Amino acid sequence: MNRKPNIAVITGGDSSEFVVSVKSGANIFAAIDKEKFTPWLVQMRGNDWDVIQDESKIAAIDKSDFSFSLNGEKIKFDFAYITIHGTPGEDGILQGYLELLAIPYSTCNVHSSSLTFNKWFCNNYLKTFGIKMARSLHLRKGQNIKSEDIVKELGLPIFVKPNAGGSSFGVTKVKNENELVPAIEKAWEESSDVLVEEFIDGSEFTCGLVKLQDEKIIFPVTEVIPKNEFFDFEAKYTPGATDEITPARLPEDLFGKCQQLSSRIYDLCQCSGIVRVDFILKEKEFYFLEVNTTPGMTATSFIPQQIKAMGHTLTGIISRVIEEGLQE
Repeated sequence: MNRKPNIAVITGGDSSEFVVSVKSGANIFAAIDKEKFTPWLVQMRGNDWDVIQDESKIAAIDKSDFSFSLNGEKIKFDFAYITIHGTPGEDGILQGYLELLAIPYSTCNVHSSSLTFNKWFCNNYLKTFGIKMARSLHLRKGQNIKSEDIVKELGLPIFVKPNAGGSSFGVTKVKNENELVPAIEKAWEESSDVLVEEFIDGSEFTCGLVKLQDEKIIFPVTEVIPKNEFFDFEAKYTPGATDEITPARLPEDLFGKCQQLSSRIYDLCQCSGIVRVDFILKEKEFYFLEVNTTPGMTATSFIPQQIKAMGHTLTGIISRVIEEGLQE
């Protein structure tokens, strides 16, 4: 009898999104087809890399070859399903480690992960292809801040956000000039550089997709209606804090336009695996917000909602991603 491939579902990480990542990992772990694969939950935080079972550590990962020993048996992984949001799972660092060990994984490669995680780099790259987005300024930690000049250039209100980060940690909507410096300093706690972005007054939409060798699957668009000031951490993860409508209430042409734009950005950034692209819609134009290369996979996250709405199952999509990775 052939051995079922060992799949590492990697969660945790070293950013503020640790808790969200653990929830995403638990949902992916539950969705993996146990008849085809043997999944193991691997939790990372700093130098602690552990195999977790029933919320308890059962083994430590040997970092020299990404294996572990259990009951005297050495277990090696055939594939890594990365559900870390933030560093080191979304910025290319973990991907580089797995590349060195020749272990296939579920996400974008080193280059694409690094590009998309750095919002400033990604924005400027996509701009050259005519992708519409808010005007923005880039500030490095410790840089002299001239609030008056920033407001003069971008107007009010404006958004301040960490250049490398997610789940809206460190993001502030600034309405008055005197709020700007504290907002930038708050964002610097999450990232060494910060984006100050023009406010686009519109509605938020998001679209997930995955492109496989023989098929591209573009999920239905989701309409995001936060009850808070904007789609912040509380709005994202507190039940009832946001209305999420899948499929979005959009005319057919705009619905298709959002899907096509998501597909184009996926290709321009040379993405792979399941990715989600976020937009603001204003006057029938979609303004790009960001690419999420390890999007939220909790039970209430957008991607599971979108997969369900199109009549697929999370188990089925994940199986295809893993099977394709094992063939490479």
